[in-house]
Amino acid sequence: MSDPAESPREVDPLKGREVDGAANGTADSARKKSGCGGKLSLSRLSGWRTAAFLFSLFLCLTIVFAFSFILPCPVRPQYVVAWNRTIPAAAAYNFLAVEDTNNDKVKDVIIIYKSREGSQNNTCEHEGLPSPCLLLLVVDGTDGETIWERPLASDLTCAKCGLEGLDEQNKGCLLVHDTNITAINIYSGVQLWQHQLSSDGKVVAPILSVPDMDGDGQKDFVLLMSDHTQMKLKFHSGKTGKAIGEVVELASEVTSHHLMHTTANGAQYLLMQTDTGMITQGLWSLAQKANISTKLKMDPEWEKMRNGFLCVQRVFEVSGGKSVPSLLLIGPSEQLHHCTNEVPSMELLRGDSLTSMWKINTSKLLSEPSFGHFNQDHIPDVVIEEDAGNNTKKVMILDGNSGGLLWNVSLLTKAHTPWPSSVLTLYSYSVFMMWGEKQSQTNDTNEFVEERFSYLLHPLHSNLLLERSNPVEDVIAFKATLLERGRHASYLILNGPSANEGVDPDLAKSVVLTKRKLKKDIDDSNVLRVGEPQEEPVSKDNEDYIKEAFNRLRFSDSL
Repeated sequence: MSDPAESPREVDPLKGREVDGAANGTADSARKKSGCGGKLSLSRLSGWRTAAFLFSLFLCLTIVFAFSFILPCPVRPQYVVAWNRTIPAAAAYNFLAVEDTNNDKVKDVIIIYKSREGSQNNTCEHEGLPSPCLLLLVVDGTDGETIWERPLASDLTCAKCGLEGLDEQNKGCLLVHDTNITAINIYSGVQLWQHQLSSDGKVVAPILSVPDMDGDGQKDFVLLMSDHTQMKLKFHSGKTGKAIGEVVELASEVTSHHLMHTTANGAQYLLMQTDTGMITQGLWSLAQKANISTKLKMDPEWEKMRNGFLCVQRVFEVSGGKSVPSLLLIGPSEQLHHCTNEVPSMELLRGDSLTSMWKINTSKLLSEPSFGHFNQDHIPDVVIEEDAGNNTKKVMILDGNSGGLLWNVSLLTKAHTPWPSSVLTLYSYSVFMMWGEKQSQTNDTNEFVEERFSYLLHPLHSNLLLERSNPVEDVIAFKATLLERGRHASYLILNGPSANEGVDPDLAKSVVLTKRKLKKDIDDSNVLRVGEPQEEPVSKDNEDYIKEAFNRLRFSDSL
């Protein structure tokens, strides 16, 4: 048995390490030398990596700062929240269009009026035109200043702006006069072309865009004309204005309302209002009758509708993110004598299969239907104004999916009152704007005082309305829209003497174009309770809460 003192590993561990170290001195020395060389190599490598990282960072920062000065961020145009544009001694047409004409990403306002002198001292005589003449005016949406103005022939049948195909690169405006048709570049006001119309008749309906019919690579358009005995249709080139093919004679008298509908398979059908109802004609068939060789499609379901929609007064397309818009049928009218026993109704059809989604009975409508989103089912709802008698109208919002009543209010009505409109929000519902008159009784007398008001409706607070006194007389045109993509919700009002009613501009008062930001009216509005009990006042807290709900809204272009 060995003595524990003889075991250095147990008694003195350090001594044992010294012994081991002495025994392995040569090997440790070699490892130390090798380790020092390895550490030196790693140190040099880490230094190079640090230098490369710092150089890359410096280079990236240099590029960022350089481009920040060379290519600065775009500055959004600063717009005036409300402006008025007054044109003295003029009469305006029922025309109001919005297009971005100066590429600042803010839509501008296009109007047409009749006067002896334009807003930029453009006289009719200077342009070689008889006075008074027609003036096409583009007003900057940001501040109401003139972008460009162009005098034209004094008479106007119809007009349309934003049409493609009139220029190879730009959109244009197309204006139809009694004897000629004019195309204008929407960005510069330069006349693209002017073409004399034939003596086949007077144009009686709005302009409709059609695909390329003559193979020049640009879209064309179609006009409907009447010579008081026969209705005719003619295709025209969007590039030159010249007629394409032969004149097509139509069987029935066509009035001023029609539309072009595209089906699920890309076939296009023209729906025309006649003295017997709405008739349908395939574009392929009309082109064939005009001796135009095309490869236009036909739709089997629509070919079954050759007789059209009997006892239908108007047809409207209802777009809601679907590939094929639905069709809203309204009828009959007093002019359809063979439909006198029919009950006035409204029906929504699927635009592809023509099957009925719903149908309801209505009374006399006071305005064209408008559309918006009251609920959040992504299906457009229908806004109508019915005559309730005693100068009263009922504004109703109908469910686009079922036709059921979602909301309604009764207001006093007056001539030349705009019909309802709406602006879509980011939350899949719309803010609705409507017009009317409120009959209020003063505290001092028992006499009733009539006033005109505009109203804002928030679908999530449908028991309340924002009410603003808006004493605008003789409204010619009205539009609520977004002037910028996803923002700048505004409404436009064109009021004054109407050129459509033959008012002499020399004897007329001023024409006024007004733009107001939609939210600007919120703080100045009163909160009105809808339904019963209306006599209960709205508390200050609730009033502030509702106004704040409107102010928090953000707007959208589409669902």
